[in-house]
Amino acid sequence: MTKDEWAKLLNGREYGEEISDTENKQLKADGLVAVFGYSDDNTEFRGAIYDEAGAYEGTVHYLASPAWLLQPHDTDCRCPFCQYEAVKKTAKKIKATWNNEGYSWTYKTDIPHATFDILEDGEKFCRGIIFEVSALKPN
Repeated sequence: MTKDEWAKLLNGREYGEEISDTENKQLKADGLVAVFGYSDDNTEFRGAIYDEAGAYEGTVHYLASPAWLLQPHDTDCRCPFCQYEAVKKTAKKIKATWNNEGYSWTYKTDIPHATFDILEDGEKFCRGIIFEVSALKPN
């Protein structure tokens, strides 16, 4: 399925029931990543990237090819092993914003994507995004 087809499928799902294990496997096979909020302090990544990252009160997530979520360092890392700062400079960005546009979570990015809404008790909770993992390749 395409990112647009997945966005239609996921749209309107309830918080806590966003993506099943079977759907996660299919997202991965389709080369897609779904991004959505969880609780008041977390961003979830499902599909070709399966991870989570802290996002308390909002943050910027950095993603790099082939399918990495860069976990933040407490300080600027200049070690010769991880090259975090060098990778961060070319990474794609997803901005997670708390309490925005009537949602608890929204996500903004330059990565081509489709959007979907997650509800909590029938009310807007999160405007998630879904994109092709191949879009993480450097320009």
